[in-house]
Amino acid sequence: MVNGTEVYSDSSLPSADFIKSAYKHFQLNYPKFYKMDHLCKLAMVASDLLLKHNPITKKYASEDIAIIIANSASSLEIDTEHQNTISDKNNYFPSPAVFVYTLANILIGEIAIRNSIKGENTFFIFDKFDADFMGSYNNSLLSSNKATCCISGWVEFYENEYEAFLYLVEKEKNELNIEHTSEQLNKLYINQI
Repeated sequence: MVNGTEVYSDSSLPSADFIKSAYKHFQLNYPKFYKMDHLCKLAMVASDLLLKHNPITKKYASEDIAIIIANSASSLEIDTEHQNTISDKNNYFPSPAVFVYTLANILIGEIAIRNSIKGENTFFIFDKFDADFMGSYNNSLLSSNKATCCISGWVEFYENEYEAFLYLVEKEKNELNIEHTSEQLNKLYINQI
């Protein structure tokens, strides 16, 4: 869904296949996509859709855009895969291609590289989406002039389950005129699930 409107759906596909299908459907064209882990692929598709409908990279300097994302499982899915490559002493073969994704904040790096964003970026781990914290953190960045715009939200992929909820917060009023409060964030988050 983008701005409350369903833009793509295929419930017949497993999670990882759905993300690839959405990537192809929207013709996102990013060759590194197929090398990424599932968490990064999900973040890439979600951020591309968000930015396609909200071209902030044309509106703001790259240093003025922040990326603040959270989830509950960190990069546990790929961490487990990496652990499997080093657990067997007789078949010890760690893969640098897998290892690079063992930090959850790599998804922020992929979004930043793809969109030439050079502003503040932070990844948090919470039990569940924390609208109070995310709202406060984003508002702090905006009020302290560390950012003029924030890409923020929740991106989770673990055990073939996924969830992506990304939104923009701009220092100036956005076109939807949505007030950036924890109550509003909770309402948007719940309506997107």
